[in-house]
Amino acid sequence: MESLPQQSSEFVQLDIGGGVEMDAWMIKPSHFDPKKKYPVLVYVYGEPHAQTVLDRWSTSSSDYHRAVAELGYIIVSIDNRGTPAPKGAEWRRAVAGSLGPLSTEEQAAGLKEMGRTRSYLDLSRVGVWGWSGGGSNTLNAMFRKPGTYHVGIAVVPKPQPHLYNAWFQEIYMETRETNPEGYEKAAAINYAEGLEGDLLIIHGSGETNTHLQIVEGLVDKLIEMGKPFDFMAYPNRNHGISEGKGTSLHMRLYMVRYLLTHLRPGGE
Repeated sequence: MESLPQQSSEFVQLDIGGGVEMDAWMIKPSHFDPKKKYPVLVYVYGEPHAQTVLDRWSTSSSDYHRAVAELGYIIVSIDNRGTPAPKGAEWRRAVAGSLGPLSTEEQAAGLKEMGRTRSYLDLSRVGVWGWSGGGSNTLNAMFRKPGTYHVGIAVVPKPQPHLYNAWFQEIYMETRETNPEGYEKAAAINYAEGLEGDLLIIHGSGETNTHLQIVEGLVDKLIEMGKPFDFMAYPNRNHGISEGKGTSLHMRLYMVRYLLTHLRPGGE
């Protein structure tokens, strides 16, 4: 059996101005040539529940990202303000009132800074993907920053936060009644008109965390606006989309095929 690629993660810091310095990592293909330019795949979460930039091994994502990098992509991930990094209360509270607007701006700013300081990143070929809150940030990236991101894969996103779990949303955004503007600005569905690139939405029809209704509203809106997109619903799968023989492998390979089709791989 051929062994998995073992490229190491390179940790970097990104100064985007205003006193904000974000942590990030990148994974390069083992055949990386610094004289060439490579497409970028951003792995995003960006919400207050978790970080992605951690110096630890996680086979579910690390192995996958290393395998994708070997196809000719540079994988990057950035922690914006609001994520649970040990950077103090001001960092954590920066997103209070509306989840989405700040993460969208800072993720794009971090990517721009990374491209400015690393000429081998081809910012004309940028993909973004994420799961759950990362799926929401993927939608926000594709809708609000269409000139920055060209391909997106949003797994179980929540484009209508007022329909999501109150225990999570209301910690950071109060209620829709007390903070209507915050919910309006947080909802990716309200920015769907901005979609220009290739978008794949993946969901499970058996969701108990991010109910299918939350994403179906976005599907209907994209159809109404005549926006081309791709949608895959895995029957009776829950938030982890893992139930059923072969499901996890099928989804991961589907994502890879989508990337290869819509985001040209390889150094140029």
